[in-house]
Order: sequence, then structure tokens, then C-alpha cells
Amino acid sequence: MTGNDAQVRAFTIGAHVLDTLVHSVEQIPPGQGATLVEQIAISPAGTAAAAAMVMSKLGANVRTCGVIGDDQSGAMLTKLLQSHGVDTTLLHRISGVQTSASVLPIRPDGSRPALHVVGANQYLAQHIPWEAIDDADIVYLGGLEFYGGELAAKILRRAREGGAFTAADSLSPGFPGTLAYFESALPELDYLLPNDEQVIGWTGASTLHEGCRRLVERGVRCVVATAGADPTVVATADGITEVPAYAVEVVDTSGCGDAFSAGFMRGISLGLQPERAALLANATAAQVAQGLGSDFGDYNLDSVQQFIISREQEANR
Repeated sequence: MTGNDAQVRAFTIGAHVLDTLVHSVEQIPPGQGATLVEQIAISPAGTAAAAAMVMSKLGANVRTCGVIGDDQSGAMLTKLLQSHGVDTTLLHRISGVQTSASVLPIRPDGSRPALHVVGANQYLAQHIPWEAIDDADIVYLGGLEFYGGELAAKILRRAREGGAFTAADSLSPGFPGTLAYFESALPELDYLLPNDEQVIGWTGASTLHEGCRRLVERGVRCVVATAGADPTVVATADGITEVPAYAVEVVDTSGCGDAFSAGFMRGISLGLQPERAALLANATAAQVAQGLGSDFGDYNLDSVQQFIISREQEANR
């Protein structure tokens, strides 16, 4: 696979959400009370939508597939994705169901609770454009739990047969027993991109390293697990390495995981080894964390690479 932008064809399939973000919120006013905030924004979100948008910003040719409602929220989500160069022709609209949406009150430290409506995303498994999977270099399944093991495995297997590399993540918390629901898809994955809480919760391991090993033993070629500000863990059958995260002034952590996934896949498509791709992923997530929403940041592949170089130069002084 080359780094020629015109030839890197990415296909994301999975959750599409319209986020409304409020910054910053220390507490919800009681009763009919009101309070002033610094900023309110809307942003594309969801594992497939946000990853598609960020990969497009990094120079990939991206098509996204999912399900939205035939409503104003769906129209806005589509428009926002298109404004970032994402091909939305495979978004399936359903009448009588609202587009998946969230309201996120962002705390001063960048963390946030979420008020969420599943909406149209509950119909994801019923709308899969199989032929489109054949025409991709990257196939990313955003939200394994929406498909279950057998269907996810079928999607990923078809992608591999077409010559694509496969990657996936999950929106599911790290509840014991969750892994059994989609475990049969793991052998069809080149890259699984969970966070530390998911890895430990799914596997019952006492450490992130051990949890990643257990996932590799279940068939995943490479597990790349984020851990907030702590180093990212990259695990394969050959061993485990750690890749440092970047310290930045955090405004909002929502969307950082999706930005990481997009940056990692873009790195792999450029021919980078997983450890170096994880570095590009962490640098991409660092851009998004400095503002509000998954679409924050006027960056591209060159500027993110320059960010990495500048931080390496600082570290060597």
C-alpha cells in the first residue's frame, strides 16, 4: 500500500452520530435555571463518521456507510461530513427514526458525561453495502457490537479477500461477557483499537499488557490499546511495545478515540509500522483534544507529521 493520497481508499462502516457539545459545564442548573457557557458546537461523531472525517483530513479517499434518520439532524450530519470531503452516498436514510444524537456537557478538565439516543444506529446490521467493501484498501468497522461476531466476521473476511486491511473498535464498555458477543470476528481483524478499560474489562486481565496478549491469542493480528495520557500499547504475537501519548492543553476528550483510530489507519496505509502509526495516531488525537468536537482542528497529514518532528526535537534538546 502506498502513501499516494489519490490511491488510498478507505471505507468506514458503523455508527454515525450528531453531537451537540457544551463547554464548559460544572453543574446542570436546577429546575428552570440557566447558566452562561463559553461555547456550544455541533460535530459529526460516532466511530464510523468521526473516523471517516479525520481520515479525510489526513488525505485519504473516504467513503462512509451507516444509517441515519430522514430528519434535520441526519441532513446536518451529512452536510458536515461532506464539508470535510467524505463521500456520504452510502448513508442509508430511514423514515420515522431519528438520527443518532448525543448532548455532551464538557467539564473544565475535558471529560464529559453523555446524553445519548441510539436512534437509527440500531438498524446498522440491516444495511450493509457488500459490493462497496470490495473496492477499498482500508475497511474499518466502527462498533463491533452493532454487528455481533458472525456478521462482523463476514464483513471483515470479505474485506480481506478484496485485498484490504481490516480494523475495528467498539463503543461497548468493558463489561465481562461482552467479548463473547463478537469474539468470532477477532481472527478476521488485522488491527483492534480498544481503550484500556475495554481491554481489561473484556478479558478480565489484571494489566493492560496481559489483556492485550489475551486478545492477540484469540486471533487478532495486532492490538493497539489507548490509555488516556499514559502510553499506548501495541501488541502482536512478537511482543509488546509502548508508544507515548502527547501532552497538550485539553479542552474536550470526545472524539479523541476516533481521531486516534483514523490516524492509526492512515499511518498503516502509508506503510508505517504499527508503532510509528500509533505515534501518528496519538499526534492526531492531540490536535482534536485542543478544541471542541471531533471536527476540531485545521490540520492535515503534513502538519501532524511536523507536530511529531517538533516534539521529537524538543525531547532531544
